[in-house]
Amino acid sequence: MNPGPGSTRGTDARGLLVVGDVVTDVVARYEAPLATGTDTAARIRIVPGGAGANVCCWAADRGCEDVRLLARTGAADVGWHAERLRSAGVRPLLVPDAEAPTATVIALVDRSAERTFLTDSGAVLRLSHTDWAPELLEGVGHLHLSGYLFFADSSAEAAHRAMRSARERGIPVSVDPASAGFIAEHGPDRLLAALDGTDVLLPNADEARLLTGLPDPYEAAVRLSRTARLTVVTLGAQGALVAESGRVTARVPAVAARAVDSTGAGDAFTGAFLAARLRGADATSAAREGCRAGARAVAVVGGRPGRAGAAGSGG
Repeated sequence: MNPGPGSTRGTDARGLLVVGDVVTDVVARYEAPLATGTDTAARIRIVPGGAGANVCCWAADRGCEDVRLLARTGAADVGWHAERLRSAGVRPLLVPDAEAPTATVIALVDRSAERTFLTDSGAVLRLSHTDWAPELLEGVGHLHLSGYLFFADSSAEAAHRAMRSARERGIPVSVDPASAGFIAEHGPDRLLAALDGTDVLLPNADEARLLTGLPDPYEAAVRLSRTARLTVVTLGAQGALVAESGRVTARVPAVAARAVDSTGAGDAFTGAFLAARLRGADATSAAREGCRAGARAVAVVGGRPGRAGAAGSGG
């Protein structure tokens, strides 16, 4: 039997390696409209974040026992972030950067739980091809790449080397395109060319529209699944679309939740989805797992698993 898109292709390895980003998130939740030039009351927390790191934590939360993260962080913060990753069941492979600080994101979260990001990429995009080694794939059944890596030459080269190493070993590769804003600046066609041959693509609706130029997420999912054989487009409160080899095979409904902060909901979906796939789940079942994790994610502050309504891990 031929393995399906994004399967482990016959390997017994069940490890998940994520090459991506570690970020310090400053989450500011506010109720009233922002008052320009003066104060607006807010509840502010410092929590560990980063799309790649969040995906790892959710995959571990959903039962993946061997989860690893390769990323760069400012030298001063390696210990703080490594400790929080380990406590979440993730093996940190953090490269300390003596010149650049840890990436920082200010997440402005309004009363509807919608978030707006101010991003300083810091050390993230300084990941180098010298930080990669094919031996990192030992015991790995799936490689996941954060799309942020493709927005700078150094980190893009590291990502491409990781992809080549995985393909040589028959290990499936997934990518989260990461950011509609950065895609627009980088160029959708340029990013799509870089992702050619990816096994699994996990964009949200805005990213899918931007990458294809198609306003309908359904049509965008179909188009993208001709680049990545399995494409799953997350639709927020409308759930997710699963497209395989040029056709939509499922529309998975969202799980109802009381939204507090939508930061990291897509990362939660991705982590749970990949954990399910590594257990052998089909794409539709894995997407249902992803929707359940996304519902949990919007009920907490920050992008990682936690108790609903909790303030997150302070810095």
